[in-house]
This record gives sequence, structure tokens and C-alpha cells, in this order.
Amino acid sequence: MLRAITNTLATLTAGSVFAVSVVTVGFYLSPEAVRAAEPDPFQTQFRAQTIDGMKIAYREAGDPANPTVLLLHGFPTSSHMFRNLIPVLAQDYHVIAPDYPGFGASDMPPADEYDYSFAGTARMMTELLDAKGVDRYAVYLMDYGAPVGFRMFAEDPDRVTGFIIQNGNAYDAGLREFWDPIKAYWADPTKENGDALRAFLTMDATQWQFTHGTRNPDAISPDNFWHVQYLLDRPGNQEVQLEMFLDYGTNVGEYPKWQALFREHQPPALLMWGKNDVIFPEDGAHPYKNDLTDLEFHILDTGHFALEEYGPEIAAEMQDFLARIN
Repeated sequence: MLRAITNTLATLTAGSVFAVSVVTVGFYLSPEAVRAAEPDPFQTQFRAQTIDGMKIAYREAGDPANPTVLLLHGFPTSSHMFRNLIPVLAQDYHVIAPDYPGFGASDMPPADEYDYSFAGTARMMTELLDAKGVDRYAVYLMDYGAPVGFRMFAEDPDRVTGFIIQNGNAYDAGLREFWDPIKAYWADPTKENGDALRAFLTMDATQWQFTHGTRNPDAISPDNFWHVQYLLDRPGNQEVQLEMFLDYGTNVGEYPKWQALFREHQPPALLMWGKNDVIFPEDGAHPYKNDLTDLEFHILDTGHFALEEYGPEIAAEMQDFLARIN
């Protein structure tokens, strides 16, 4: 392809043109360079859908005609946690990664004007899929994503083609000492018990979540905790998070229901669990083996956000798993 760059230099003296010089330079782009400049069909798109008057932001990539993979993030992050996984999966699948209300780029109404809950979030995610015309999907569940996704599964089990479970709980065994202050808040939701949890919303706590239990903390990009903390520090967001901490207790009562549905419907599952996670320790991973017969089980030597250290390995396991179930 021939491109021309024309540069005109005029020298003006006493209001009149003294000289004009025009230089034209032409060059060619190789066919390879032209192809490289074409739009990437797997590039992530940043979109939003209005649901009940609220903007729900989401990342989307891949051909919508392909099977859909829904990626459900944890606390305190957003769809950003899947930034490297999405382009890999998009080569063969339609990928959607939403931000929950109060998280990421989704709307964040004040906590006293909106009912922040896991049931409400699950309903929002289902309505997003409905709006996108997605009838069936496999789902990656992590941290908060587990109760969101399992609630969606409970509403319509046949819609879920499979689970990818990464440090997301459905069993009492996974709620150990770390949860004691949160359990105190469930039992007695006073201002004092709520304020005791605000330390978990600080920069030190956010950085700890991303680096604790990792093999090489220095390799964990600080972009993770910098952007997360910016979102946590928005005026009113701590109140949003306290509402979600409190409502998490409602998930525990749903555990037996979800476990019964696992046994009844036997969805295929791939479990990839960071064994050094203090929030959702390995104790919460093993009970899945009691209820799911088609379970691929992997324990990884990392912490809470396993994708940060095991991203390529998790992506490869997911591709094999998704190819088998689709």
C-alpha cells in the first residue's frame, strides 16, 4: 500500500510568500504488516447493558455463535481479573465477564438506596444473559462468583453446561478462622461489628489478598491492587461492601440446596484451587468430590487469585474441559 506524506513549508516575509517547498515521501507496508493492522477478532469489547435502570458493565469477546463462557469475579475485584484469560478463550468461545453492581465499571447506587445482595446480583447476571440472547453457558466461579453462579444454577440447572470452580465455596468446611469477624457481623449486625471489617477494605488488605500465598509476590502486578483500591475508596463504596459482607451469610443457608442440586444434575466441573488461600482454604475444595462425579480436581501452589500465577495453566485446562463438554 502506497502512503504519501506531504509537508508544505512556507516562509512569509512582510506579509508576502517568499518560498514554498513540497516534499512527498512514499513507502509500502508488507502484506504481513497489513494483516497485523486489521482488527483483532478476539479483542475484548467493553460494553454495558441497562437492567432495571442500572448500568451493568461487562467485557465481551469471541463469536456469539460459539458456546458461551460466563466469568464471575470475586471480591474486591471486577472483570479486570479475567483480562488475560478472555482473549485466550475467545478463540473458540463467546466470553462474557460482567461487573457486579457496586464493582468495576457498573453503577454504584448508595447502599441506603439499593438492596445489595447475592440474590439480586444473581438475578442481574441472569437478566444480562437474557438480554444477550444466551440460553446455555459454562461458568467460571471465583470467591463471590460462587454464590452468584450457584444461585443462577439453582434457578435453572439445565441452563448451565459446566462449572469451572476456583476458590469459591459451597461447603461449611471452607469457612474457617478468617470468617470469625464476618460471622460475628452476621449474628449481630451492629455498627461496631461492621466497622471492625473496614480494615479489610484498606490498601494493605487489598495487596495482601493478591500476594499472600503466592510463590513469587514480586511477580504479581501492582496494577491489580492499585485499581481495586481506587474503586474501594470511592465515596460510599465501603458501605456497599459492608452490605455484601452481611448478605454473604444468606449464602451459607443455601449450601445444602446447592449440594443436593449437584448430586441431582451432576454438572461436569473443573476445579482449580489455590491451596495457600486463607480466605477460601483448601478445606473448601475437597467436599465437591462428595457430590460431583464428573469432576476434574486440581490443587495449585498459589493463593486467592490463582489466575495471577497460574493463568496459562488454568486457561489450558479450561480449553480441554470446555472442548469435552461442548
